[in-house]
Amino acid sequence: MSDFREHAVQCLSPAGLHRMAYVEWGDPANDRVLICAHGLARVGRDFDALARALAAHYRVVCPDFAGRGRSDRLRDATHYQIPQYVADVVTLLARLDARTVHWVGTSMGGLIGMALSALPETPVSRLVMNDVGPVLKAAALQRIGEYLGADPRFPDFDTALAYIRAISAPFGLSSDAQWRRLAENSVVADGGGYRLHYDPAIAVPFRTQATGPDVDLWPVYDAIRCPTLVLRGETSDLLDRATLAAMAGRGPRAAVVEIAGVGHAPMFMDDAQIDVVRRFLLNP
Repeated sequence: MSDFREHAVQCLSPAGLHRMAYVEWGDPANDRVLICAHGLARVGRDFDALARALAAHYRVVCPDFAGRGRSDRLRDATHYQIPQYVADVVTLLARLDARTVHWVGTSMGGLIGMALSALPETPVSRLVMNDVGPVLKAAALQRIGEYLGADPRFPDFDTALAYIRAISAPFGLSSDAQWRRLAENSVVADGGGYRLHYDPAIAVPFRTQATGPDVDLWPVYDAIRCPTLVLRGETSDLLDRATLAAMAGRGPRAAVVEIAGVGHAPMFMDDAQIDVVRRFLLNP
């Protein structure tokens, strides 16, 4: 028997209905809910190790946002943006009957959490932003844009694994087993080979944003009132140290932790990274 359960919820975009898949860990009757929100081209199963570690304390829910993993692709690619993802999460929370939640978000997932936490009457009561902040560095967005939306096909899993290790090198994973697990989450069988497990069209709105200057979202961050933790990979090119320091001094005055030996972004596959999150969430 699996230690997680697979579900889906129907959501609405301006172009029509779509299904958002999610996995759920822990007691489904537990009213302590933790949402784990993945990065731009990632999936909810990235949080397996973190979810397994926290399932005794929370009902842990890890969605695949639209266009990723088992979720439907959007009919209009221009809707692959934060407001749509926030709306989908609100629908998910209604399905879960979750009135308050804790939130862990990596990169894009952190931005979704930031946007939801900034709203009046937000359901988010404790927020972890993983290697992302209210300033998105243009150079990092351009780097991500170089591979995002590519639609390579791989003849076998080992070729796919080599590709994932190359483009995801900043994750700083420490073992072959971790890289293999990441690759298993990243690709799906397709016509005798493999392809990436996301809609290439998620790059459509991203590329528009990636051609401009740094993105400034300070007014959103400053509206957050819940306790907040920000993690930064030591060599991250998306979240710099100046922004991290500023996040500690304004808005929710976040607690900040830098993870050694990692770029963008820590993946919570080892005990040390998981423990940082566990201590913040469970020992207020």
